[in-house]
Amino acid sequence: MQKTDFLVIGSGIAGLTYALKVAQYYPDKKVLVMTKAAADETNTKYAQGGVAVVNDMENDSFEKHIEDTLIAGDGLCNRNVVEIVVKEGPDRVRELIEWGARFDKEKDGDYKLGKEGGHSEFRIIHHKDITGWEMERALLDAVAKQTNIEIVKHCFVIDIITQHHLGYLITKATPDIECYGVYVLNSKNNQVEKILAKVTLLATGGNGQVYRTTTNPSIATGDGVAMVYRAKGRIENMEFIQFHPTALYEPGMKGQAFLITEAVRGDGGILRNKNGEAFMERYDARKDLAPRDIVARAIDSEMKRTGTEHVWLDCRHFTKEKFTEHFPNIYEKCLSVGIDIAKDMIPVAPAAHYSCGGIKTDEWGRSSIKNLFACGECSSTGLHGANRLASNSLLEAMVFAHRCYTDAVNRTGSSSFNENIPDWNAKGTSEPKEMILITQSLKEIQQVMSDYVGIVRNDVRLQRALRRLDLLWEETEQLYESTSLSLPLLELRNLITVGYLVVKGAAFRKESRGLHFNTDYPNKSELVQNIVL
Repeated sequence: MQKTDFLVIGSGIAGLTYALKVAQYYPDKKVLVMTKAAADETNTKYAQGGVAVVNDMENDSFEKHIEDTLIAGDGLCNRNVVEIVVKEGPDRVRELIEWGARFDKEKDGDYKLGKEGGHSEFRIIHHKDITGWEMERALLDAVAKQTNIEIVKHCFVIDIITQHHLGYLITKATPDIECYGVYVLNSKNNQVEKILAKVTLLATGGNGQVYRTTTNPSIATGDGVAMVYRAKGRIENMEFIQFHPTALYEPGMKGQAFLITEAVRGDGGILRNKNGEAFMERYDARKDLAPRDIVARAIDSEMKRTGTEHVWLDCRHFTKEKFTEHFPNIYEKCLSVGIDIAKDMIPVAPAAHYSCGGIKTDEWGRSSIKNLFACGECSSTGLHGANRLASNSLLEAMVFAHRCYTDAVNRTGSSSFNENIPDWNAKGTSEPKEMILITQSLKEIQQVMSDYVGIVRNDVRLQRALRRLDLLWEETEQLYESTSLSLPLLELRNLITVGYLVVKGAAFRKESRGLHFNTDYPNKSELVQNIVL
């Protein structure tokens, strides 16, 4: 058993920003950061485009950024939260720069500003096409200098500890559910340990691995959302899964796809179908820089209309110098698979990218469970609504990490450790005889979600998905109860829960809005509401 004042689950930009701030505020208190893989293996690391932040007050304004966010969110954004994030964002970016993050600059010293889909102005600051990698690097360097932060790698959090583990019956109607810490599977010795904490932050990232093809790394299995749902916490708007319009298409692609950042289109890249037509003008007046939900559906429509598995991104009019300066990583990747952007168009197709829903929080990052905060992609703060505006995610993570820290540092004095938590009970379990029972179920859920709950949905598909997920859940729970725990089994269990929440949210929403398009309800309803599960 371990005890810590502050427990952080996840080592991306949200978790590390929070940990750093808490550790600096309380140099005498322990901050424990847990991650199930290497410290830098996070969704943050793979973010290419940049951070949307108002930096040029002569040509841009908070009001413009707020309005762009609200338009992209298609009626479901919380305006108060949008204003908070946009207006507090510049201070958080300045802090990150003070911690050592480097963003590209013009010759005169001003930051280079990019433009992406849904933005009315150039406001995206970036580091080449590996912005997330650079931000992660800066934060890990800063964290390493703090003597009271410990990062524990290769440990998988199984469940949040609440009154349920003390023998009480907990339901969603139970008032004052409390978080006392977590149970953790130590991957090195395969033992389950308990960690008690006064305050816990979930910064567990997204759930892209619930789909067959995603821009997310293999660690994105919706762990935080699944844990909170099992603990009877509130989850909302899971039906809004953002498919990035332009992942590099490779024949037979599955698993993690290489992202072609939206900034390429911001710099003038043009989407074309197999006939060479620039088709986006038929779908939206903003053409290639329409919000992601519109572009992804347009590409999906063109692929189905022409019978192809991808469309093309045309960058042949770029100079090699311009492309390699801003997008060196993309240039090298394309070259490695035989694509010379000076002569060849880039084959692209949509891939699951970002979850706009998640653990429901208030404007301070507090979940519905006492002493449990959530931040970053696993949370649902009200910023994104029905569709996230490009490059708002890193900004949200920084702003809400700061807000979680602000509220959390005032709670440790009134919180105490619950010493009555029982050890993990593994009696009656045995080693699994066949791993194929896990690996095949993973393939099945990814197939079901991709075929039935993708960019375009309908009621029949959703009903089929729900029936298949019910069976997968039943089979997996039997394995969970009877066999010793493993990382693949725990991730599968979480992915099935997340898939269920996406399907249920989609089934409840009897309209098409933002990232959720149901052909049985092609129009928006007059009643705008959040789906809370």
